Amino acid sequence: MSKPNEPWGNTVDVEFEEQIAFVYFNRPDKKNCMSPTLNREMYATLHALELDDRCKVIVLTGRGAAWSAGMDLKEYFRETDNESDNFKMRIREEAAAWQQVKLRYYGKPTIAMVNGWVFGGGFTPLTSCDLAISSDDATYGLSEINWGILPGGNVTKSVADTMGQRNALYYIMTGETFKGPRAAEMGLVNESVPHDKLKERTVELAKELMKKDPVVLRSAKEVFKRVRYMDYETANDYIYAKSDGSLHRSGGEFRSGAMKAFLDDKELKPGLDTYDKKD
Repeated sequence: MSKPNEPWGNTVDVEFEEQIAFVYFNRPDKKNCMSPTLNREMYATLHALELDDRCKVIVLTGRGAAWSAGMDLKEYFRETDNESDNFKMRIREEAAAWQQVKLRYYGKPTIAMVNGWVFGGGFTPLTSCDLAISSDDATYGLSEINWGILPGGNVTKSVADTMGQRNALYYIMTGETFKGPRAAEMGLVNESVPHDKLKERTVELAKELMKKDPVVLRSAKEVFKRVRYMDYETANDYIYAKSDGSLHRSGGEFRSGAMKAFLDDKELKPGLDTYDKKD
């Protein structure tokens, strides 16, 4: 049952299923291109879901035949040509706020369920999700070079970090498209599966994440995303601090139960199993 004053409904929609929040780009007639309105509604949606008990995992996907075909060129550029510089900068900041900050460092696990077209600006929220499962027939493209512009919205940084130098430059410079299996081969997504298995595999992965201690899981992904830019000594100190902090915040019940199951009860193989604190 819906709660009052939920922030989604026009360009963003949400469906709950077994404590998974399926968050939809909801502009299917525009191939889910991102607009200034969508950016504001997506930020508000993600902000609300962080404290929503109906949601333990976020799955970001698209209505219709596209995941997101990038930025709406008309709304981002043509309709803002005569606006002030401050107005244009506000539009850019609102896009970055949910894609590069809120989503990238989200408190709950996030999975991109890539169901169709992904172009240009769509790469940034895709790479900001923790994990990604693609349909084999999804089509990806960094087509900006075909329009005589550069990939914007930190797309270049996003693909450089996930696809590697040679692959990223190839697709940035040629504008060629590629499919889900190639995206998986390059590390842009974790897996590519037949379209009729896409939701099933995504839900399976989401349920696996739900088995973990949520506080420690959050810290684990935060550590990974931040230590990549640290030297070894700083990273070592940061990891220990985050580890101690996460155990303090979570109460350590998950860890102590797992240690007992492994060391005392001989019932857990931590390299192979996830501890079930309900047992």
